[in-house]
Parts: sequence; structure tokens; C-alpha cells
Amino acid sequence: MAGYLTTHVLDTARGCPAENIEITLYRIDGAERVEIARMRTNEDGRTDGPILPDDDFAPGIYELIFDAGAYLEATGAPGETPRFLDQIPIRFGMSRADHYHVPLLLSPFGYSTYRGS
Repeated sequence: MAGYLTTHVLDTARGCPAENIEITLYRIDGAERVEIARMRTNEDGRTDGPILPDDDFAPGIYELIFDAGAYLEATGAPGETPRFLDQIPIRFGMSRADHYHVPLLLSPFGYSTYRGS
């Protein structure tokens, strides 16, 4: 089995997928953070392909950065300036070749994530 990484962003305040959120994937190597990929979510709140495809998979520590502030601003979500949520980092480990799915449930004042399937 090959390993790969996907995500899905849902706007829980509006009850819909979060479209056009920029997502950046980094691989963490000690104190170094190396950008691996940069994508945007589509109309379904997903990227058009895996963020980390099986050809590029390697066990290790990774970080996804979701540009939530720009999305919340563009959708007219209530909030202050500066926004309470701006860039949301999620750091996680991938230990073996498998499908890793890291969804983000987003609202203007909170978020949650989990290892999905």
C-alpha cells in the first residue's frame, strides 16, 4: 500500500465546504521546515489531488498551514480586525505508508481536526 495525504475543509458556521482556502504543506526536519506543496481547496472543500501523493510519501513529521483568515475575510464572516483566526497550523506525524486524511472544521472563532479516513 502506498502512503498519501488528503484534507477536507468544512465551514461549520455556514454549513458548507470551504472553497478557495490556500493550504501549504511542510516537512519538518529538526529545526528546518521545508515547503513540499501549496494548493487551494475546490468547491467541495478538497484539493483536486492528494496534497502529498504516494510517489512523494515518506514517514516523518509534517505541518499543514490553512490560510483561514483570508477565507473568512472573503466570505464576510463576522469578526474583528485583526481576525481571531488567521493561519491555522496542524502538525502531525505519518509513521507508515497509509492514507492520512487531516480534515479541518472551521468557524470564525474556532476549529477542530482529527485523523479521518
